[in-house]
Amino acid sequence: MEVLELPNFGLLSIIPPLVAIVLALVNKEVISSLIVGILAGALIYSKGNIIEMITITCQVMGEKIGGNAYILIFLGLLGAIVIVVTKAGGSAAYGDWAVKRITTRRGASLATIVLGCLIFIDDYFNCLTVGTVMRPVTDKHRISRAKLAYLLDATAAPVCIIAPISSWGASVATYMQQSGCKNGMIAFITTIPYNLYAILTIVMIIIVCVTKLNFGPMKKFEKNAIENGDVFSNKEQAEEEYSSSNNGTKGKVYDLVIPIVTLIIATILAMIYTGGGFTGKCSISDSFGNCDAPLSLVLGSFIALIITFILFIPRKIISFTDFMEGITEGIKSMVPAFTILILAWTISGICSKDYLNTGGFLGNLVNEFSFPVFILPAFIFIVAGFLGFATGTSWGTMAILIPIGAAITSTSNTADLLYPVLGAILAGAVYGDHISPISDTTILSSTGAGCNHIDHVSTQIVYATVVAGCCLVGFLLSGLLFNPYVSLLISIILMILVLYIIHKFKGSNKDIDYSKVNY
Repeated sequence: MEVLELPNFGLLSIIPPLVAIVLALVNKEVISSLIVGILAGALIYSKGNIIEMITITCQVMGEKIGGNAYILIFLGLLGAIVIVVTKAGGSAAYGDWAVKRITTRRGASLATIVLGCLIFIDDYFNCLTVGTVMRPVTDKHRISRAKLAYLLDATAAPVCIIAPISSWGASVATYMQQSGCKNGMIAFITTIPYNLYAILTIVMIIIVCVTKLNFGPMKKFEKNAIENGDVFSNKEQAEEEYSSSNNGTKGKVYDLVIPIVTLIIATILAMIYTGGGFTGKCSISDSFGNCDAPLSLVLGSFIALIITFILFIPRKIISFTDFMEGITEGIKSMVPAFTILILAWTISGICSKDYLNTGGFLGNLVNEFSFPVFILPAFIFIVAGFLGFATGTSWGTMAILIPIGAAITSTSNTADLLYPVLGAILAGAVYGDHISPISDTTILSSTGAGCNHIDHVSTQIVYATVVAGCCLVGFLLSGLLFNPYVSLLISIILMILVLYIIHKFKGSNKDIDYSKVNY
């Protein structure tokens, strides 16, 4: 089947992601919504040919599974580690240890944030690991799973996108290098203070955790958790999780800590290895930029599983049979995430430049639209947010828009806006990723927290949009002031003011009985 090199389907190209998103929000069911969106896109591309529609769908899905095989293997291995550690009692032991030392609800929330910021290597790793480790602690302090999912998501991509030594930093630096920047990593580091959304999101979650600030749909989930002890607000999900729990009693805290620390260290070493850092041909820092992040995650998780085996079996805290069964159960536990991820990748592929070229259509709109130069960062932020929301991929959004942003700022009258524009692209991509129900990071945050996916999307979108609104003002200022720190400071002050107003007039703590928790 011949694929058009530069397809142009115009407004039709945005129909598939919009269909998937609207159906997901209306029906509160992601898988069927994604399937309909994929088929709609394939039908548009095939110009109504049903047979070709099915062929294209299968072809794109096969390509995406093959191209992301390492991610699927990593998730399977991570799921195996999680279940094995749980069976051995490591998670329960840590939970008991943490509950004794973390005595307040505020402390449990802040501990989740700190752990999320420490695990900055990769957002997939972040969401699943922090969620698994902190669930017993947050459950004990009646923090809803929706709130936990928000904390995971808000410390995954926002932390990774401002961490040079991460899979995100390595990829973005490559995009910038290929777009004409002399040194991609230096360009990436320079954009960090311009990445208002990532920084403001981190400030936001600290404020939310320290104060009794709950608004939007999140308020309902938090009220139910605090007053009734129901962290799920979803009976089917609660029954499924509790029926599948099988915690051992012999495990110690280090039976959880050692596998996680091994996973972090092994992944870092694997990134250096796959980037050529051990060959002497490039420096350690350069190896992070050259590394194969998905393969590194697979190597790191495989080594961690081996170390876990060596740690558990000789001490007989878990039998060999139970260990092997744990691997099988762990992989099975990831099947829902596998399914949604594969479908999300497929609809992203249908929207790629080889098919509907959704990004190209939106990119052309940016190039053709005439407006005052100073609003360019703010406008790019909006476009990146919409593209990330529509396609469900922040990486894809950045890959599409970074070359466009670099090209737009290549003229003499826009040269000073290079870094504000690049920062706006990164910020908008993460915002769009946060509010999209078809985003892989959003899906994995739900998985890591054990939260219903649509519950997570509906509660996070309000918080994320408050931050984005304040960022928009900051990007308007950055186009005028050319000083990232002034824009950042004003944006933070504005966000604090907005949160104060919400807190004062919405009465976020007045109709919730906090007497049942130690805040």
